[in-house]
Amino acid sequence: MSSMVQSVDWLAIAPPTVTAVAGLVVLVADLFLGDGRKALLGWVSVAGLAASALLLLPLLDGDHATFCLTGDTGLCSYTADRFTLVIQLLVLGGALLAALLSVTALKDADKGLPEGEYWFLLLSSAAGAALLPASRDLATLVVALEVASLPAFALVGIKHGDRKSSEAALKFFLSSVTATAVSLMGISFVYATTGTLYLTRIADRIQHVDGQFHTLAQAGVVLTLVGFAFKTAAVPFHFWVPDTYVGAPLPIAAYLSVVGKAVGFSGLILVTVVAFPSYADVWGPALAALAALTMTVGNVGALRQRATRAYSAVRLLAWSSVGQAGYLLVPIASAAYSKDEKAIGSTVAYALMYAAVNLGAFAVAALVARTSPRNRISDYRGLYARSPLSALLLGFFLLCLAGLPPGIIGLFAKVTVFSAAVDAGLGWLAVIMAVNVVIALFYYLQWTTLLFRSPEGETERHRVPAPLTAAIALTAVLAIALSGAPQLILRFSATTLF
Repeated sequence: MSSMVQSVDWLAIAPPTVTAVAGLVVLVADLFLGDGRKALLGWVSVAGLAASALLLLPLLDGDHATFCLTGDTGLCSYTADRFTLVIQLLVLGGALLAALLSVTALKDADKGLPEGEYWFLLLSSAAGAALLPASRDLATLVVALEVASLPAFALVGIKHGDRKSSEAALKFFLSSVTATAVSLMGISFVYATTGTLYLTRIADRIQHVDGQFHTLAQAGVVLTLVGFAFKTAAVPFHFWVPDTYVGAPLPIAAYLSVVGKAVGFSGLILVTVVAFPSYADVWGPALAALAALTMTVGNVGALRQRATRAYSAVRLLAWSSVGQAGYLLVPIASAAYSKDEKAIGSTVAYALMYAAVNLGAFAVAALVARTSPRNRISDYRGLYARSPLSALLLGFFLLCLAGLPPGIIGLFAKVTVFSAAVDAGLGWLAVIMAVNVVIALFYYLQWTTLLFRSPEGETERHRVPAPLTAAIALTAVLAIALSGAPQLILRFSATTLF
């Protein structure tokens, strides 16, 4: 009789496990630390995330799988392959940078934010986000998605007595729960027609579904995608984004813009390319239409932001992130038409570029918010006179997002996505993308030129805290290095998938 006890590859599951353990350590330590020593929790969290990211290095020697079916080692719930490691690097790196921003934000809040709860929730969400790309069955995928999402709801509404924060958390929660419920219904349809939750086995069985269940299987495929489309902020599931980013603490908005998207896109890739490749004729056109709608609505929304409106800088970054989600959807849609998984590498490359420069833009926004809490775009006028290096770096980050030199990595990433659409025969989508890139140029360049105009009133220089300096420096070094050698990220991401 074969043993029912599964062996566990502890090294494979180390990155999300260490992050979760760090969260528990912070939660317990918070009970014993006095108010004057709460800052230690932040540095424990930063150290935990850094250790989790470093534990990815021993996994580079080959694929690692664990929690496998007894008697069938080919069916595993957790797989640490190249794709998993790249997304985990993005997630843990993004969470680490958000943590550095949070150290300063919590200090500036002067006990306005509960530190122990804040760090526990951030680490819990990061652990779920790191688990998701390794998930290879639908049950684990949904659990990871919810572990990443539920703490994020609380983080958005963690500012006590702030009506914007509470409203943002409620909108985020209600819309997310609805999307999850729809996805769970889709998963139940898929399970009913295939009799399995393992992604690779679903891919085999769903091709041979009984004729009378074919419509049920199609409905299951479409409904399953809804939850992940919500996480990617794809139109029409995007309406929560601007208010959520404005209501949340700025480091959490930065976290959601990068890590939240990584969760959504990795889940979307797994269910489409791995579980439902035979239904490419269903999800391919749907994702292509979503990509066109998302990039257009996002860029038009960003274009309409008024420079003098309160929180217009954060709103512009929020709408910009919706537009960027549209570009990220293009290669996934292209994979349905070209039947080539290499197209997915373009999404991974673009996600890595976007993560570095968008976190950099949020880091500079956090710096400006210390003296201009309303964070209007007009508050950035004359930033070069007050903080030359910050202005130069923000200008560089915005040019990367626009895809203009010297932001070479942004240009290369957009060209790669554009090529994926053309190679798949989606010429109409490539044209829509080109039009949207031109629209985006206008508002990115408008913000960039404002940085170097003569300031209104007196210029006052302010000291930049060390954690904030570290976050800006890390993103700047990464973005500049990738712009100097963009082929590294493109070559690296081209070999990431499965």
